[in-house]
Amino acid sequence: MTRLRGAGPIAFFAVLASLPSFNLAHWTINLLIFTLMFAVMSSAWNLVGGFAGYPSLGHAAFFGIGAYAEALWFSHHPVSSGYEPFLLLPAIGLLAVVIGLPVGAVAMRTRTDVFAIVTITLLFVVQGLAFNLHGITGGSQGLAIPPAPFPAATYDRPFYYVLVGLLALAMAVTFAAMRSKVGLSLAALRGDEDKARGIGIRVTGVKLLAFAVSVGLTAMVGAVWAYYEGFIYPQFAVDPLITIAMVLMTFLGGRATLWGPVLGAFILESAQQYLAYQLGGSQVYLIAYALVFLLIMLLLPRGILPTVQDQIRRRRRRQALDSGSPTLTQPANAAATAGGGQA
Repeated sequence: MTRLRGAGPIAFFAVLASLPSFNLAHWTINLLIFTLMFAVMSSAWNLVGGFAGYPSLGHAAFFGIGAYAEALWFSHHPVSSGYEPFLLLPAIGLLAVVIGLPVGAVAMRTRTDVFAIVTITLLFVVQGLAFNLHGITGGSQGLAIPPAPFPAATYDRPFYYVLVGLLALAMAVTFAAMRSKVGLSLAALRGDEDKARGIGIRVTGVKLLAFAVSVGLTAMVGAVWAYYEGFIYPQFAVDPLITIAMVLMTFLGGRATLWGPVLGAFILESAQQYLAYQLGGSQVYLIAYALVFLLIMLLLPRGILPTVQDQIRRRRRRQALDSGSPTLTQPANAAATAGGGQA
């Protein structure tokens, strides 16, 4: 079983890595790129909103910070081979961590609904700065990045492979957290933070660590998005709908799980992009997208993976009871028979 579980991620990423070699249509690769973006961001959000139980609604602010950091740097520096913006991703992630740590230290003094309000306030502050700092962000006129000098036939592939790498990183971090004391500490504070602090867990440090890693990954995705789009506007770079999508995808797949956010992203983002391509600019696709989400949430309220896991456990429990019932009833029958014989 351990070998099979280890083979699953290897097979998953092997399939992802091989998809561009099938000469897929441009719109299909574009769909996969946006799906991978949200898979990474949902996995990142899961560290805070799923494992720690802090429902952050401000992650789109760090997505925008990463996008503008990438655009500002390469609006003053030439892009020669096309891969320089990808090499800047670790630095952008570190920048988001530096900005996010003091923000998290203040915001995480609150809990649950108050924390959500504080983080969404941060989002609107960053969005307001993006609109009003004309000399830096270009305001509502936007900011351009030099286009990547990749061949037209394979233009999407570098972005695709970088996002596959970021998804592998996000899932590796999640897996490491689940198998370490950090994951146990996050689970403890999600259950009862006061009790977790009382038994000696370093609650503040664990929360800040999860928040820092989460916003760093989100900022790196924002940088890739900015380079891929080539031109960014504040209303798209710092969009509350980005955060809402992360939350919905994580809840759909299952919070505090390894594969839940990825599964939710592949279902919802793929459905949204596909319906947008099929139904065009009529906005009808949004209704269909909402119906897909509502149907799944009505049928699987706890998320897909936790619900399926619960059903498997119940089935195994029933099978164990059914297989054990003859053994349990046999002594009773024998005793009854013996008693009847004595009588």
